[in-house]
Amino acid sequence: MSDRVLVIEDDADIALGVRTVLGRSGFEVTTVVEGREGLRVFHSERPDIVILDVGLPEMDGWTVLERIRELSGVPVLMLTSHGHEADKVRGLRAGADDYLTKPFGTAEFVARVQALLRRQHATDPPPEAFDDGRLQVNLVTHAVAVDGVPVELTPTEFRLLAALVRHRGQVLSPVKLLELAWSDPFGIGPDRVKYSVMRLRRKLGTQAGGDSIIEAVRGFGYRYRPGP
Repeated sequence: MSDRVLVIEDDADIALGVRTVLGRSGFEVTTVVEGREGLRVFHSERPDIVILDVGLPEMDGWTVLERIRELSGVPVLMLTSHGHEADKVRGLRAGADDYLTKPFGTAEFVARVQALLRRQHATDPPPEAFDDGRLQVNLVTHAVAVDGVPVELTPTEFRLLAALVRHRGQVLSPVKLLELAWSDPFGIGPDRVKYSVMRLRRKLGTQAGGDSIIEAVRGFGYRYRPGP
């Protein structure tokens, strides 16, 4: 089956060119011109890769990327009219997998798409749910429960918990958690992580003996301790 590509690009000429060259390379391509519509199609079609323009009207590409990363690790190739290094760093840190500046060559574009898909297919897909007997986390629907009791988390708190669960047993520094849980970590200090972890621990409650399932490792960071 052909890989499915979602192109979110408001420039009609670029969208047509991308659709044509990818179609000739054997991909199934869907194109949309607006961010909200792109997210709707993303949820309904579950593409294998997203080609995302930064300069979209109304909802820009940065916001679309953040919403995608809240739900999925699908490869995202960003397109922009600006080649500024700061924009590239922002995109990569926000979860983009690659970055191309317009105008770009079609051969290079297709090669980058193929490389991202090879890398994606070479890795095992992440589990959609986690359950260690005490904590239940659905990484697709964002449902969280402790001992079967639902827990309401903010989007940031959920991303923080998801990062700790995916790296369970590992100690993650505040700087690493900023990279994993905040879509735009620039200007955010480690204290922000500290207070977010405090709120998350309070919402998740304590285990027998009064210990939190999120352990603070003094001088290093935090880790999730799976249940027995």
